[in-house]
Amino acid sequence: MPLAAERFQAYSVQHYVLLLVFLAGAVGIVLLGRRQRGTEAARRFSRVLAVAIPCVTVPSQIFQLTPGAFDLGTSLPLALCDLAWMAAVWGLWTHQRLPVSLTYFWGLTLTVQGILTPSLGQLIPDPRYFAFWSLHFLVVWSALYLTLGLGLGPTWHTYRLTVLVTAAWAVVVYAFDAVVDVNYGYLVRKPGSDSLLSLFGPWPLYVFVSLGVLVAGWAVLTWPWQRHR
Repeated sequence: MPLAAERFQAYSVQHYVLLLVFLAGAVGIVLLGRRQRGTEAARRFSRVLAVAIPCVTVPSQIFQLTPGAFDLGTSLPLALCDLAWMAAVWGLWTHQRLPVSLTYFWGLTLTVQGILTPSLGQLIPDPRYFAFWSLHFLVVWSALYLTLGLGLGPTWHTYRLTVLVTAAWAVVVYAFDAVVDVNYGYLVRKPGSDSLLSLFGPWPLYVFVSLGVLVAGWAVLTWPWQRHR
């Protein structure tokens, strides 16, 4: 069997179906958040969602650490999407600005990119297939619910903190990648499938360009909230 057939194919019929599910969920959760804004129902729903996320992600993480499934290059929770779901749980449970902003910035840029240009080596019925899509959908839906739904937008202070946290993550994970010869965060080499990184030149140029694009993009995502205030 060709290697390509063993990987999830972006922009296949299956991918388009998943994108439709994602978009329908995104619209629905924003409308729900706006209806619940300022009510006790928002707090209750947030905490239900906060519990639901680790119910999906933690079993998958444990499965990937088992001897039969463990892969040093993919099984450890070192990608920003792993930090994003943790920030989403924190933000949903507390409604504090910092975790909400982390979820908003990481979710609506990096996690969305994972949905649009997935680099996924598993197919149905592999548990990691369902974990991948569930994690990405839930992170972005949480970001939309908390911000566009409940109105808990970022501030310039939480924007700066997000930049610092992301830079610290990049330094630590790059050092781990270099020492262990893995590629978490695609800081050492580009993913095997097409992505926005393909437009940013060779390593290490694409790393610095992508970080610059993120910083600028997050500023754009912050400005409307500050202007409104």
